[in-house]
Amino acid sequence: MAYMTMVEAVNDALQYEMGRDDRIVILGEDVGTIGGVFRATAGLQARYGPDRVVDTPLAESAIVGASVGLALNGMRPVPEIQFDAFVYPAFEQIAVHVSRYRWRTRGRTELGITLRIPYGGGIRAPELHSDSPEAYFSHLPGVKVVIPSTPTDAKGLLTSAIRDPDPVVVFEPKAIYRTLREDVPAGSYTVPIGEAAMARPGTDLTLISWGAIR
Repeated sequence: MAYMTMVEAVNDALQYEMGRDDRIVILGEDVGTIGGVFRATAGLQARYGPDRVVDTPLAESAIVGASVGLALNGMRPVPEIQFDAFVYPAFEQIAVHVSRYRWRTRGRTELGITLRIPYGGGIRAPELHSDSPEAYFSHLPGVKVVIPSTPTDAKGLLTSAIRDPDPVVVFEPKAIYRTLREDVPAGSYTVPIGEAAMARPGTDLTLISWGAIR
């Protein structure tokens, strides 16, 4: 166990998975030299090199489009969209290509892309830095969407997403990147995708929340 924030747990998952699988490539704006604006990829380029942690131009459609090409050629890309509202230029790539390749090829082609997106408000950021676009993506057949609420879930869900043969969009609530800490399992750790975590069982009322909504 290690006592971590959510952003540290994200980094830990990426560190472990890149060491486990040399097909994993991280790409995005500022992910390499400075380790991302939230430092989620800090230290990864120094450890794994610029060919596996790639600083890209400010072009989200190109980031996702390049990830499609990498995945079709057997790689396991983990692109980062720097902020939530920056993803809209890439939405066509996600909706028309990323979500459909398995079905377009009658199940013959996997597209193991894990798209990481810091999202949500609560950090007093400008208007293109505080969106919550998860509803758009949850309505795309062929794309799985996960949103962690704790550091442990952040590591476990991201690990499961990276290992999934199909595309997964991971929305990371930036408002709680550093506001809570907990003991996070070391090494290989997964949380099943598609199963809700029950915080408190009861019989009279069902309350459902995700991310920083707590």
